[in-house]
Amino acid sequence: MAQYARLSFRYTLWIVKSFLSILLLICLAPAPGFSDETSFHSVSVPTGKGKQIKAVLTLSDKDKAVEVHPVKGAVVTIPYAQIDKCAYEYTDALMGAKNHWLQIDYHDQDTHKVLVLLMDSHNYLRILDSLKTHTGIDAEILGNAKKR
Repeated sequence: MAQYARLSFRYTLWIVKSFLSILLLICLAPAPGFSDETSFHSVSVPTGKGKQIKAVLTLSDKDKAVEVHPVKGAVVTIPYAQIDKCAYEYTDALMGAKNHWLQIDYHDQDTHKVLVLLMDSHNYLRILDSLKTHTGIDAEILGNAKKR
């Protein structure tokens, strides 16, 4: 019978740290498709009847467009090149409701259009920063935004 040589393999601190470091680098390495889109799930779109419908705002560098996906209704897609200006407004309603609004003025062929979004109070700064990063357009501040 042949004797098998027994390999001794020990989990030393150096081996464990090296393995975990490599695993962490692989997991955190940016993939090419991850930076193409930024989505916000906490926005609302006003309806014609004065109600708010939840929507998802997506800034897509792949499509070069701002996309709004309402829960009900048609998707609104605005190419970055068609955006004329953006405006941010903070309103403080009577019953303590604090609202952060984003208005996007754009043109579709020869028609001037406006898209209005109600932003969540926790994400409105991230939305405004992402809008500036993706489109290059800084939102104009309207009204009494200093009280926000």
